[in-house]
Amino acid sequence: MFEKEHLIKLANVKMPYGKYAGRVIIDLPEEYLLWFQKKGFPEGELGMLMALALEFKIEGLESVIKPLKY
Repeated sequence: MFEKEHLIKLANVKMPYGKYAGRVIIDLPEEYLLWFQKKGFPEGELGMLMALALEFKIEGLESVIKPLKY
């Protein structure tokens, strides 16, 4: 179960490392998130947000997140 705070973070927290460092989590490409899903998402909040972003992308709900950007 996710909370509003998670949705706000999804729209504003940036990927801290890797190919897409500096890109907001919800803006990460679906292929990249799928790759992480196969390899294993990072531990902690970052991994949870990445998994949540993937779910939103699969369900076509990215437009719900975009208005929450600062």
